[in-house]
Amino acid sequence: MSAYSHNSLMTEDTATIIATYSRLMRLRFATGEEVHARIKGKRIKAVCGDLVTAKPIANEDDWLITEINERKNKLTRQNVGGQIEVLAANIDALIIVASVSPLPDWYIVDRYLCAAELMGVLPIIVFNKIDLLQEHDIKIIELQEYQDIGLTIIECSAKTGEGTGDILESLGNQCGIIVGQSGVGKSSLINQLVGDSSQRTGNISAKSGEGKHTTANSILISLQEGGSLIDSPGVRDYAPALSSVTDAAVGFREIADAAQSCRFTNCRHLREPGCAIKEAVNSGSISYRRYDSFKRVVRLTEKLMEKNY
Repeated sequence: MSAYSHNSLMTEDTATIIATYSRLMRLRFATGEEVHARIKGKRIKAVCGDLVTAKPIANEDDWLITEINERKNKLTRQNVGGQIEVLAANIDALIIVASVSPLPDWYIVDRYLCAAELMGVLPIIVFNKIDLLQEHDIKIIELQEYQDIGLTIIECSAKTGEGTGDILESLGNQCGIIVGQSGVGKSSLINQLVGDSSQRTGNISAKSGEGKHTTANSILISLQEGGSLIDSPGVRDYAPALSSVTDAAVGFREIADAAQSCRFTNCRHLREPGCAIKEAVNSGSISYRRYDSFKRVVRLTEKLMEKNY
């Protein structure tokens, strides 16, 4: 794309962040033209997907981001120090990738699902590398659990392309972010989904102050069929940034539904007598593993909140 035309009036314009490189950004305007940009000051924490206000810098090719426009949502996490980090903004779907290898960490999957529920976005669970399964009729218990509570499950192979069309169909003309553990094949999956687009993963680079090229940390990729994908770095662990431990129940849809029958409106669903959640777990209508995952999120949230005091 050609650089956006500078003008003598130095007027501001609105653009979408399509790639991030620490304090450097790549912007796309409504016209389709793209520029590199820097951030004004240290207080602005812009991320991929953000709609921002920017203005050209006199006698330079770069623009300056002066403001982040109001976000409709944001994907956040709490790091080990308890600080909240924003990973992406203004998304419609959370595409959570697990795979045959490495072995899935379903607790991380649950935490991403919790974030999706709280954000009000579409969660899509993608189980990749099914070409590695010796028997294709093997049922993964956890996938069945997710299907039982009404979640979208797509089994696919980034290597063969099998099932990848179902991901595009589920995403539709929306913006989704692909997340998951390191090694689950996210980059290969994105290359399958992007197809012949010139904007493949990692193709966007920018020059640093020392003149060296650096690959984008996160990138928003437009799809030929419509819609877009945000590719984010793989993680070893993930914890949603919850404002309170009661948010955890909202993030587990079957627990949120059963909680309406609890004796106490402030029930935490842990040790309270007559808790409808515990009764549902004992009867088997709520998966014990999912309930254990819920309790882990509660304990982790409590621990991280303590660090902020």
